[in-house]
Amino acid sequence: MSLKIGIVGLPNVGKSTLFNALVKGSKAEAANYPFCTIEPNVGIVEVPDERLKPLAEISKSEKIIPAVVEFVDIAGLVRGASKGEGLGNQFLAHIRECSAIAMVVRFFEDKNVTHIEEKLDPMSDIETIETELQLADLQTLEKRIASAEKDIKSGDRLSVIRIQGLKKLKQALDEGKNAREVELTDEENEHLKDLMLLTQKPILYVANCSEEQLVKFKEILRQAEDPSEARNNNQTDNGILITDYNFIPISAKVEAELNDLPDGDKAEYLESLGIKESGLHHLIKEAYKALGLMTYLTSGEKETRAWTIERGFTAPQAAGVIHTDFERGFIAADVVNYQDFVANNGWAGARAHGLVRTEGKSYLMKDGDICLFKFNV
Repeated sequence: MSLKIGIVGLPNVGKSTLFNALVKGSKAEAANYPFCTIEPNVGIVEVPDERLKPLAEISKSEKIIPAVVEFVDIAGLVRGASKGEGLGNQFLAHIRECSAIAMVVRFFEDKNVTHIEEKLDPMSDIETIETELQLADLQTLEKRIASAEKDIKSGDRLSVIRIQGLKKLKQALDEGKNAREVELTDEENEHLKDLMLLTQKPILYVANCSEEQLVKFKEILRQAEDPSEARNNNQTDNGILITDYNFIPISAKVEAELNDLPDGDKAEYLESLGIKESGLHHLIKEAYKALGLMTYLTSGEKETRAWTIERGFTAPQAAGVIHTDFERGFIAADVVNYQDFVANNGWAGARAHGLVRTEGKSYLMKDGDICLFKFNV
């Protein structure tokens, strides 16, 4: 299952600098991944998972293959992009192909880097970007409504359902809301899933900070949990309210410095800043949460591997992520949780203690399940 995150933002917000810092953090060997020759503005990054190494040691695996995230550095958005200003049409087309949007908002101050709006105002930047996405979606909806109305006249029954959903979405966007805020019925969702609206995609707000702001950001967020202190503590030095947005603070400088450190020194460096994890790891975790994703694992002598699936997937659906034949011919799955697998030194020990379960087609997968699928070809 492919996870693609589009990094968007106004020009000169440090978007490409941040992209380069995040992508450089990947230590993956290109040979592990299909189609490893990719465009310069696309980067593949490993999903951090501390479970893989212990599993590989127990199984004596020849290689470890983590799940991956694809980051796409999309051309800077300008006011009027929905009407084709700047690289508007290209920009919007690239976003439609992404699973989620990471909106980079500039918090850092640098007199040598001009802000396109000639002022540092993150809330205004967010409003500009979201307005352009909403306007682009309105154009899409207006065309679809006109088409659905023609289909109704020709007697197409499903067009009634489509137009109900389309009008709900248009009304919300006319009110300045995003499509993801609209509650559609199951039928409406089913018949409108090909819309690919920009404002339906999960959005992650990334605060591009200086190193000093990054450290302060953590303190601000912690203090803002106390309502009595909120007015004083939920603002940056520029008076920017942050409590309305679940910002992910990231410093391109810190990420770049982390990349240059040996693995053993990274934790110490983060601890010295009062930070538990890198910005890259934080962003990936939030993306998984926003998209309702989780990971299951396979482990044997050939390889130990992480597989990304949606929460709520059944065992056959999870098997289908490996190969569609596995889902079609699914018989059963041997399943053991990670802790039991490690505590009993692998499949043999877990089986000996009765900890391996045989699950059927209705089994709902859990994060960290280790699976061995049985299927007919």
